Amino acid sequence: MAKLESSMRNMVVCLALVTLLASALLCGTYALTKTTIDTATQKDKETAIKNVLPNKEAKLGKAERVSLEGYKDDFVIYPATLDGELVGAAVETYDNNAYGGKIKIMVGLTQDGTISDYSILETAETPGLGMKAEEWFRDKGDIRGKNPATTKFATTKDGGDIDAITASTITSRAFLTAVQKAYESFMKYQNK
Repeated sequence: MAKLESSMRNMVVCLALVTLLASALLCGTYALTKTTIDTATQKDKETAIKNVLPNKEAKLGKAERVSLEGYKDDFVIYPATLDGELVGAAVETYDNNAYGGKIKIMVGLTQDGTISDYSILETAETPGLGMKAEEWFRDKGDIRGKNPATTKFATTKDGGDIDAITASTITSRAFLTAVQKAYESFMKYQNK
């Protein structure tokens, strides 16, 4: 095989070919894995809804979208009924101000807004610090059984009633804000 002359034209052509090949491989991999990833994400969401609901025998209703002022994306309410009466809901909530960006949570609420449970759906927090949120707010800063109507869902450092994750105040603030927004969107849903 003959060696190409080292010229600007040849270098640009080679770089363009390598870039085109890499782009094609990335697009192909994305196309092949997108359906699998979407299916897994949906399954995780369905599992989270079942796990956070206040009453496991409750029947899930049609998902409803609720918008709150100052938030670009809607909050999704999955109402739960038992014998035709609303017993609570699972609320897909988020906050964009976590240390790693967006944190997305599924929060279970009873009819009066008391937190029954939660599950983190998506986060990019620092391993070992912000990633502790899943356990922290069940153990040391337990939010289950608390109602944002009577408990200030902010860190004690910010004058609230909930202990922040040690060395991870930004994540704690974002997590608690997302839970507060779940409560507010559920109350708005009930009052419409």
